[in-house]
Amino acid sequence: MNNEYLIWIILAVCLAACTKPEGQRQVTGVRTEAIKVDEGLDAIQDTGYLARLAPYKEVVDREMNVRVGYVPDTFWVGAPECPLLNWLTDALWEAAKQVYPGRVDGAFVNMGSVRGEWLPGDLTFGQIYTIMPFENHLVVITLTGENLIELCDSIVSYGAQGLAGLRMTAVDGQLADLTVGGNPVVPNKNYTLATSDYMTGGADHMTALTRYTKYWDSQLLIRDLYIQAAQRQDTLRATVDGRVTIL
Repeated sequence: MNNEYLIWIILAVCLAACTKPEGQRQVTGVRTEAIKVDEGLDAIQDTGYLARLAPYKEVVDREMNVRVGYVPDTFWVGAPECPLLNWLTDALWEAAKQVYPGRVDGAFVNMGSVRGEWLPGDLTFGQIYTIMPFENHLVVITLTGENLIELCDSIVSYGAQGLAGLRMTAVDGQLADLTVGGNPVVPNKNYTLATSDYMTGGADHMTALTRYTKYWDSQLLIRDLYIQAAQRQDTLRATVDGRVTIL
């Protein structure tokens, strides 16, 4: 076909597509409906798709069900302090101390990143993926004591978070005491804090974490560090020890 004729055909199709239909159409009403997404929808599932997916699901399930440790008691999540956040923060702190070329004074884990709790029994890869599905890296940042005080003020205002190496007490909505390594925080002194690269953007109202003067990225996935910590400990232990007290 001659290219000139082909161009004219394409132009004709485009013009036809742009032609307004007869009559004027307009939205006269909107109806919304909340549809609950749960097992009630199983009756309308695509069985053919599930059949094609089954071999891959079997492989993933097998890998996710591999045991990495044992949880003797429920590691629940709650305010102002809880076993799971304490374990996660302690594990992150210990990992940072192994890889960071310097002193690490403490660690911070936000409660919003934790998706669920661990019940007594074997802990699997899948359960760690469930509570930490994100590809976040372990980073170590340098903050001033003034920044740490601001961070803990935010914890008082916006809810519980995970701390390791630090202990704080708040009374009537005001930060009353803050220590690092058992010593009172000095506003103009520098401190190093292990956390996730995501949190250094100030998520969950923790804007103090954006005020770092130094930033070191381990390039290690936090989820992998949790898996290694669980495998190393085998039987996991975590308690509520008063590191965060809000009266």
